[in-house]
Amino acid sequence: MLQLLTSSQTREADAHTIKNKPISSLDLMESASNAFIYAFKQDVPTIDSLISVYCGTGNNGGDGLAIARLLKENAYDRISVKIARFSAKESADFSANLERLKLTGIPITEITNTDVFPEENAEVIIDALIGSGLNKALQGDLKSLVIHLNQLQKKVIAVDIPTGLPSEGPIDPDACILKASLCVCFQRPKINFFFPESAKALERFKVVEIGLDEQFIQSQAGPWKYIEEKDIRYSIKPRKAFSHKGTYGHALIIAGYTETMGAALLCADACLHSGAGLTTACIPENGYSALNSFAPEVMILPRSELILGKSLEKYSSIAIGPGLGTDKEATDLLEYVLNFNKARIVIDADAINILAANTELLTKLPKDCIICPHVKEFDRLFGKSNSWWDRVTLALKKAKEFNLIILLKNQYTFIVTPDGDILINPTGNPGMAVGGMGDILTGMIASFLAQSYPAIEAAMLAAYIHGAAGDQLIQMNSIPPRYITEQIPALIKRFTAPD
Repeated sequence: MLQLLTSSQTREADAHTIKNKPISSLDLMESASNAFIYAFKQDVPTIDSLISVYCGTGNNGGDGLAIARLLKENAYDRISVKIARFSAKESADFSANLERLKLTGIPITEITNTDVFPEENAEVIIDALIGSGLNKALQGDLKSLVIHLNQLQKKVIAVDIPTGLPSEGPIDPDACILKASLCVCFQRPKINFFFPESAKALERFKVVEIGLDEQFIQSQAGPWKYIEEKDIRYSIKPRKAFSHKGTYGHALIIAGYTETMGAALLCADACLHSGAGLTTACIPENGYSALNSFAPEVMILPRSELILGKSLEKYSSIAIGPGLGTDKEATDLLEYVLNFNKARIVIDADAINILAANTELLTKLPKDCIICPHVKEFDRLFGKSNSWWDRVTLALKKAKEFNLIILLKNQYTFIVTPDGDILINPTGNPGMAVGGMGDILTGMIASFLAQSYPAIEAAMLAAYIHGAAGDQLIQMNSIPPRYITEQIPALIKRFTAPD
């Protein structure tokens, strides 16, 4: 997994690289600017595009000056540079790059106040005003400039981070941010890129390597980790010769109600397709025919038998909640399952809402129990948060308090562990914003738990493969959840294949 960095840790990584590589700070800036150019050329291949580079007077501005010079060296001739000089301060590397830029003949305009803005005819604006060192909201002339640039509605490509967006911490919904269509960020994505509030700051981002010391970065402390495909390949186990259905566990899916039987069917079918040796669905009687038609391989445990105290000993994992309802019968079922403390459990949907209404049950959650709330379910269970940063921070506190794993669903799913890690899943796309997707994910987790994967690995594998299945269908505007299930077996096989 990639260790993600705070802004202060990024500065430490810069300093460590400069000291130990060794490389000068100016040469490191040149490396970063060349990496930016590589990504820029892919996004703006037309060399006669009108380009305007807006620079502050710090190191982010120094990057911008170097980028302007390197663009000209790459045959982009229609470039201008605007320097926002709202104070007398400038970094040494900015000064050095300004002298280099003056030798190119690229026109330079200095903006010293915002009474009158320079005319702007560029098709593309490169934002190099303020980098990751931002520690307060934009104000004064810089804020006025950003408001002006946003009003121009140009294509904006940000250098490392959009001006006005903090690298980490709560994102003020009223913050003034220069919105970018693309951000080309250096070595690591910023932590705040993964929160929904960042949508006001950027549409997408690309990460480019600039030569920082990877060993040093990976050794840094911090909860934020980014899941990579190699983590999945390393974790997932190929099926072996002479194994049998008993090798891969027996999952029990407790789900479904008269009006919501589809949730149970989707969950059980996803469990089956994810590799559980045996899958049993505990559903109401009026769902038997539908289950036999939809997934005949899935066995049935009559709901009445479980209510009467059917033993759970033979099940390797239990999923409870999709479409279950929240009445007394459903509440009793959840409590019965939680009292069986040997179970490996994943809790979702209505079962989370039952927990929210009966918070005393939280103390009965077994060690490494996995809960899979979406934002409203999470807030209902643990209280409303003012921002996604606060919400994930609260999830970390609750994961430690109750010794559980919280899989907080969103565009980028956060897997929060009792050990204090926050794993960010990068797969998935907006086409998956369809009812029933969570039922598929829960069935997958139950399947991996049944196959004896550690709980954190089960959550990670399910989230990554679930999203990757959606990414294979990205050409669809909206993806029916059952289409995801069809992709799962081949994807798992692909991840177990040698590189």
